[in-house]
Amino acid sequence: MPSPPAPGKLSPELLRSLQGIKSVRRFAKGATLFQEGFAATGVYLVETGEVRMLLPDGLGQKQLLEVAGAGTLLGLSESMTGDRYRVTAEASEQTTAAFIPREEFLKFLREHGDFSMQVVRLLSQELHGLYYKFRSITAHPGRPRHRPLHEQLN
Repeated sequence: MPSPPAPGKLSPELLRSLQGIKSVRRFAKGATLFQEGFAATGVYLVETGEVRMLLPDGLGQKQLLEVAGAGTLLGLSESMTGDRYRVTAEASEQTTAAFIPREEFLKFLREHGDFSMQVVRLLSQELHGLYYKFRSITAHPGRPRHRPLHEQLN
């Protein structure tokens, strides 16, 4: 049984197991890993650097939802459901990320049931993080304001 990973991260065992199905890509600062509204083609595992997760605000602007660092899996919920990406992922510095195509990732999880629970845990952590951010935002009633891209939603 894999050892429990740090919150929001994959276990070292799972990282090693993914070696055969991932392809490493390099992204310059400002490059887009995936775009909100586009079909989810797979997941990205940040290996080095940082990725800004940008949320559309409905007015044509983007809000900084969070900054993802090394060991973070991006596009997980959309890849699991087959939906479109709900956010835009943009490299905030020179970044290396492994891409795992959706079908390969799903096949891997079917064949490695012990790692499926890690994915469930990651999705649960994502959901609880969104609950927290929503509560923080709604705790301040009134007109929502546009935050600069460097200011993360809490």
